Amino acid sequence: MKKVFYLNTCDTCRKILAQFNLKDWELREIKKEPLTEEELAEMYKKTKSYEVLFSKKSTQIKLRELNLKSLTEKDFKELLLDHYTFLKRPVFLTDEKIFIGSDKKNIEELKMYFG
Repeated sequence: MKKVFYLNTCDTCRKILAQFNLKDWELREIKKEPLTEEELAEMYKKTKSYEVLFSKKSTQIKLRELNLKSLTEKDFKELLLDHYTFLKRPVFLTDEKIFIGSDKKNIEELKMYFG
């Protein structure tokens, strides 16, 4: 399995995806095709945390007046399944690894993975 979860309207996602040969990857635009419970479970297996997958920059946080400090893992899971902007992106998911987000360290690890 090789999947990339991204948002088409996100310049950062598009920039990152353009750096790699993704012809063998399933590309998932999360606004058009939201994350499934099974996919989230697969991500959780690799991270052991829903919070790690959660984007603390989502505009929904302010709109919903969420207090991030009070959220539990169960809350993070429900929010991730509820709205696509809560997923930190892009997420590259393989059978053995997961790469989450756009921070420099993650991108360097992705470059090493792609060789």
